[in-house]
Amino acid sequence: MMLEINGLVKKYKDFILNCTMNVERGCITGLVGENGAGKSTTFKAALGLISYDSGDITLMGKEPSELKEEDKSRIGVTLAESGFSGYLKVKDIIPVMSAMYPEFDRSRFESLCRKFGVPQDKYIKEFSTGMKAKLKVLVAVTHSADFLLLDEPTTGLDVMAREGILNLLREYMEEDENRSILISSHISTDLEGLCDDLYLIHEGQIILHEEMDTLLNEYGLIKADDVQYGKLDKEHILSVRRTTYGYDCLTDQRQYYRENYPDIVVENGSLDEVITMMTGGKRL
Repeated sequence: MMLEINGLVKKYKDFILNCTMNVERGCITGLVGENGAGKSTTFKAALGLISYDSGDITLMGKEPSELKEEDKSRIGVTLAESGFSGYLKVKDIIPVMSAMYPEFDRSRFESLCRKFGVPQDKYIKEFSTGMKAKLKVLVAVTHSADFLLLDEPTTGLDVMAREGILNLLREYMEEDENRSILISSHISTDLEGLCDDLYLIHEGQIILHEEMDTLLNEYGLIKADDVQYGKLDKEHILSVRRTTYGYDCLTDQRQYYRENYPDIVVENGSLDEVITMMTGGKRL
């Protein structure tokens, strides 16, 4: 297991994070939730950057505070607040990265900078938000890290740039089957075609954990009028939302309802709809 978080509690004045989640070796795990849901706090706690009130965290077999420099060199990280000094040029950070990470691949890094349009002879303070985001990901993937923790890595990127970064992460995983990624986003489509499993966090709580194949192949949205809803078997209903025509019902057994209620509309349901129903519907 690359990361184990058990009963993590972090209390703020008006917010409490309560999180349990795992990242298995060889897997890409997604953490999705709206801004302020607790994604960044979870990442910082996992990396030992903030204290927490209770719970246990094991990162690559050790508590975060026990990680040695050689352990840290096996981790690639992007955080919203992190980054290089704006008064450096990209070419200036290359010797820094080479000193910090024995496996830093300068040739690959320079090649990726050219591919993603990241200028090496320009001050970072002149970069756009999207350009800075790309730079952080390129640094993270070019020192042969075993584990990437990427907090909102596609923020500020247009559609084409986002897809390029996501493809880069797929290539990173294909290079070594023992690598792992924990990636967060509030854009569910970024995670839909990338992750092996997904955690949904809402107001500091993990409210859903499911394999991505199961989410896409077995979850569905039932649309029922008042009469149909009254006759509906609620055993496999996860949440319900009142609508103008009756009810939307989220299920993790859509085929069951298609077979047993042929007169009721049962849609496949997108990942966005699953998230909307879990965060905005009444959970049963």
